Amino acid sequence: MEILNRKAKHDYFIEEVYEAGIVLTGTEIKSIRNGNCNIKDCYGIIRNHEVYLLNMFVSPYKEGNIFNHEETRNRKLLLHKKEIKKLEEAIQLKGLTLIPLKLYFAENNILKVSLGVCRGKKDYDKRESIKERDMKREALKNIKNYS
Repeated sequence: MEILNRKAKHDYFIEEVYEAGIVLTGTEIKSIRNGNCNIKDCYGIIRNHEVYLLNMFVSPYKEGNIFNHEETRNRKLLLHKKEIKKLEEAIQLKGLTLIPLKLYFAENNILKVSLGVCRGKKDYDKRESIKERDMKREALKNIKNYS
């Protein structure tokens, strides 16, 4: 089970990728296992030397009753201190952004977040990447038709 952020590769140049754990409640993890999660408009910030995800939408768990969670609360990410310092430098000095690329379950059923350190694309960069993708697609199509 993977939840992807397809918009990230279109809107950003991905400089580095980090793997982080995420702090969740019981009903949140059950809802994510059912695939009821959206990370399209989500981004990361650093507060007090801790990394948080903002705007991650996790729909309420159907059987959650009064113990259900808030849908778009701030969720803490688990990273090493060295990694957090690198991220702080990248954000403050270079002006980069933290964007979650995907949510997935690791080998021992622990939810992980693939966090990208990204630089925003301009409109002409987006058009250029679309043009490259179309050229690759057409080249593969021609190779397939030739043989």
